[in-house]
Amino acid sequence: MTSQPRTERPPVHVWEVEDLPALEFDPMMTTLLRDEPVSRIRLPFAGDMDAWLVTRYEDVKAVASDPRFSREALRDIKVTAISGHRVAGAAALNYTDPPYHTKLRKIVNKAFTGRHMKGLRPMTQQTADELLDAMEEQGPPADLMTHLHGPLPLAVVSDLLGVPREERDKFTVWPDQILNAGIGAEASMAAKAEVTAYVVELLRSRFGRAAEGTDDLAGVLAQAWEAGEIEQDEAVSLATAIVISGAHAVRYNSANMVYMLLTHPELMDRLRDDSGLVPQAVDELIRHIPHRNAVGIPRIAMEDVEVGGHVIPAGDAVYVSYLAANRDPAVFENPDAVDFDRQGVSHLSFGHGVHHCMGAMLARMESEVMVSSLLDRFPKLRLAGPPQDTVFQSKAFIRGPQTLVVTW
Repeated sequence: MTSQPRTERPPVHVWEVEDLPALEFDPMMTTLLRDEPVSRIRLPFAGDMDAWLVTRYEDVKAVASDPRFSREALRDIKVTAISGHRVAGAAALNYTDPPYHTKLRKIVNKAFTGRHMKGLRPMTQQTADELLDAMEEQGPPADLMTHLHGPLPLAVVSDLLGVPREERDKFTVWPDQILNAGIGAEASMAAKAEVTAYVVELLRSRFGRAAEGTDDLAGVLAQAWEAGEIEQDEAVSLATAIVISGAHAVRYNSANMVYMLLTHPELMDRLRDDSGLVPQAVDELIRHIPHRNAVGIPRIAMEDVEVGGHVIPAGDAVYVSYLAANRDPAVFENPDAVDFDRQGVSHLSFGHGVHHCMGAMLARMESEVMVSSLLDRFPKLRLAGPPQDTVFQSKAFIRGPQTLVVTW
C-alpha cells in the first residue's frame, strides 16, 4: 500500500547560520538530512517568513530538475534568506526559467567551448608557474591567498572574459564586497555599480568587431548585444555573474582544498605518491568540502508538488542543499570521509538541472593546476603555524581562509 503524502506543514527550524570553525560541516544540515529531509526553515533575513528545505540526494535532484519549481518567480517575491540584499540582479541567469534561460545560456556557452577551455589550460599553468616562481623567490613563509589562490582565478576569468592585463586589478576587491553578507547592502550595491560600469564599457569597446571572430566572453556578449539578441542589462548581468563567481568562488574553493590537504597529511602523501590521482582527488574534495554557508537561491512552487512524502503548496519557497545531498548515506558510502578512490554516483556541488554551473569544467581545471603545481614545486609544503591560526572568512556566502600561510 502506498502512503498518502502529508499536507500538514512541519515545524519551523530557525537557522541562524553562524560562522563555523574552518571546514566543519553545518550540524543543522546533518540533523535535517538524518531526521527530517523535507523540512521548514527560517533564515536570518526576511522576518517571520519561512521556506522548505530539501536535503536528500534524490529529492534535491528532483526539485532542481522539475519545471514546476521556478527561479523566475523569485524576481518579485521576498523570501527568507541568508542575506538582507539580493546579490544578483533581476536579469541574472539564476533568475530565469526555460525557454528564456535556454536562450541566454546558449549565448554564453559559446565562450565555454571545449576548444576555448583547452586553450585556457596551458595559459593557466603558465600563470601558476609564474606566480609560484615569485613566491619561491620571496621565500617562506608565504600567503597562498596572496601568491596563488587570489591572482590565479582572477587571471583565468579575465582571460575568459577578455579583460586586458593592465585592468585586472580592478577585480581584486569587487567580488569580496559583493559576496559577503556581513558587509551590508550599501557597500555591496556600490561594488556592483562599479562592476556594471566597467563591464558596459568593456563590452561597448568590442562593438563592430564581429567580423574578427572571437570566443572570449566579452566578444560573444558584445556581438549578441549589438545584434539585438540580448539587452544591455542581460549582457552585463551575464558577464558580471561569471566574473564575480569565477574569481571569488574558485579562489576560496581551491584554497579550501589545499587547507584540507595540509591539515590531513595522509591525503597529501597519497597525492605525492600518485600524482595521477589529482583529478579524482579534486573531484572528491569538491564533493566533501562545504564550500558555502547555508543554502543558495531558492525556487518557487508554481503548483502543489509532492516531494519526499510532503506536499509543497503552490507559492511556497523551496531551498535545496547540494552540500547535504553530497553527504547522503543512501547514495555515498561513508559520506563524511574523504575517499580519493570513490566511484559511482556524481556529486551535486555544481548543481543539477538547467542551472548546473557552466564553469564547472573551468573550476576543476584551475584547482587541478593549483594542487598539482604545489605538489610538484614544494614537496615539503606545510602550514607555517597550527591549523587554528588560519582565519576563515566571516559572514560570507562562500567559505574559505582569509590567509593561508605556508612554509617549505
